[in-house]
Amino acid sequence: MWVPLVVGLAVAVLGAGCHNEQTLVDTQGRLRLSAEQVTFPSTYVGTTREQTVRVLNAGRSALRISWTPVDAPFTVEGLPDRLGTDEAELRVRFAPMAPGSYSATLTGTASGGGTVTLTLTGEGLAIPACPTPTACHSFTFDVATEQCVEAQLPDGMACDPGNECVVGATCQAGRCKGQERVCDDGNACTTDVCNPLDGCQAVPAPPCPGDGVCQVGVCDPVKGCGLAKAPDGTFCGPRRGCDVADVCVDAKCVARDLPDGFQCEPATPCQGEGRCDGSVCARPPPTVLAPNWTLDAQKQSVDLHDMMVWPDGNVTLSGFFASPVLDATSDTPRVSQGTARRCMLWNARLLCMDSPQQGQVSLVERTTGVARWSFTLAAARPDLAAMTNQTLFMARLAVMASDRLAALFEAYPVNEPSNTLCRVYFLVVLDAKGGLVSAGQLTDPLLAQCNHPHPFGLVSDVAGDLYLTFSPTVNAGAPLQAGSPTLVMAYSSDGVERWRKTLPMHGGELGTVRGLLLPERASQALRTQDGAEVGALPVLGRVVATREVMVPSPAGTTVNPDATVVSSPELKGYTVPELTPAWTYRLGEGQSFVSKELRLAETRPGADAEGIETLVLGFVADNFTPTLVGVRAKDGSEAFRCALSYSPRTMPQLFELGPESLVLMDGASTCGECDLPFANSRARFQRFPLPGLQPAEQPWPGTFGGPGHGHHELPVRSSP
Repeated sequence: MWVPLVVGLAVAVLGAGCHNEQTLVDTQGRLRLSAEQVTFPSTYVGTTREQTVRVLNAGRSALRISWTPVDAPFTVEGLPDRLGTDEAELRVRFAPMAPGSYSATLTGTASGGGTVTLTLTGEGLAIPACPTPTACHSFTFDVATEQCVEAQLPDGMACDPGNECVVGATCQAGRCKGQERVCDDGNACTTDVCNPLDGCQAVPAPPCPGDGVCQVGVCDPVKGCGLAKAPDGTFCGPRRGCDVADVCVDAKCVARDLPDGFQCEPATPCQGEGRCDGSVCARPPPTVLAPNWTLDAQKQSVDLHDMMVWPDGNVTLSGFFASPVLDATSDTPRVSQGTARRCMLWNARLLCMDSPQQGQVSLVERTTGVARWSFTLAAARPDLAAMTNQTLFMARLAVMASDRLAALFEAYPVNEPSNTLCRVYFLVVLDAKGGLVSAGQLTDPLLAQCNHPHPFGLVSDVAGDLYLTFSPTVNAGAPLQAGSPTLVMAYSSDGVERWRKTLPMHGGELGTVRGLLLPERASQALRTQDGAEVGALPVLGRVVATREVMVPSPAGTTVNPDATVVSSPELKGYTVPELTPAWTYRLGEGQSFVSKELRLAETRPGADAEGIETLVLGFVADNFTPTLVGVRAKDGSEAFRCALSYSPRTMPQLFELGPESLVLMDGASTCGECDLPFANSRARFQRFPLPGLQPAEQPWPGTFGGPGHGHHELPVRSSP
């Protein structure tokens, strides 16, 4: 019984001896990896992805291992330098710091010559640009959801209101609010105002009012407005003949027989004052107004067909993708850096669209021609730019207030060719410093039609609300001509829609007055509150208005160079807001108004106790002589008629007023009732002296140009 056991033990020992010898030959360590390649999913820059790989020893003895380094952005943790018969786990990470494709190779070499390799690959993605946040908001990109996430900043955090007239601004419920800057220069005879870009400024105060009889208003820098005796001889009643007139004598209104030489009629821009000669108020014959400055864009071979007149009377000229000419009437005109499509005046600077490149609006310093700031929609709102085929440009600009600007951007939809007639539009509201207040796409069935729907009207009212009209176009290429119908849209000063409606008419410019919206081609006004139709009038044309009287363009007139001659002998005034007939001014036999452009001017206070009068200015043909007519807005009576000495190329197509001056444009060769008006024309510009007249108190320039272009109510500082 014991033998087998002994034999068994011997066999076991012998077997053991043979086994140990076999290990030296056949059981070398074998190094293995659970994977030969790791491909990371696309990874956003600044984030990290991690995967694991197992290192195995397939042999029966421990291994000593050396590893090659791995280049960034890859890292490997857990690399063993000695591995027994178990396994180790490697943590492989990919953390790109820049966009691009990356690869690396990890090599492990074990004792005995065994080698393994691990190939690492990955692509780094740039973090997508998020929209520029509005004040008191932030945008961050959430890599988990791959979406930009907007967050409201905490209340009490300091913020920039984009307005130098607001101080101590902090975030309050997502809005940047502060206190109004107080401006006071200590002089009661000035008006202290605040410019959103420049801060406090003082301007001359309006004249102090008199008592309407024989006391005139005077101003004391300390006490402010008061009353003083009107100069003896000031008219004070209805009788103004040289035989008998109501005049002031020692602050009392009395009847007097006026002596010879007494001033019985005020001067006009082209005729001296009247003086009594017996019972007759004799006046010198009128003179002809001659230009004191001319610039002919046709002779200079430059596309200039729009103008802005600064408060000091200097002129800036611009055109369709032309470089604006700053201070064109000075001895040293400056040319702005870069071209633009349209320009207007805002906050004592020049505001231009598509300047100096498409899809950009810039506020240009008048003294240097350099942009104070520029706003580019594609950079501020990449999410909106992604909806386009990357062709983004501007359509219209409108000033809503001194610290609010509406910019309407136009683009070709994504995946559409550059010759498409499809369009997408984005309404952007900016503050005075070019900061983003709001931005969004405009949508409507009319805008979805591929017939190049276009914003032919854009205007704001004294409350800062915005109104725009879209119409299909009937031609291709600028200047665009409007078809019908017309979509009317109303927005708040923050870019929030208020109402919309569609009208069966062609598109055109817009005007506003005291809660009424006045479309150029409509025969009814719209209520700005809700778009309801009001009144029944002739076609409105390009309306001008005070707060008491609205005056449409003369019937049938135009500014287009190929216009047929029309007979338009009347100018009509309507009460505001009732829209009832107020007065009719009629020209003489055979005379006609020749341009639909009208402007408002003011006379300066003189010997006449009535003080400032507001005049409606228009152009008529008087025996083929270009003639400027001034009609009193209050009653439709004629204030003056002045002939101008020049040879017309077309009817007056555009004119603006400066201090005692008028700047006139004619000779534009393309459509002026299209958009852009007169695009690609080379017009002629002339300045005429206009003694005794000033531009009416500036309305907001709500369309494509400077003072007057907007055809707004007067004055802007009055309550809506």
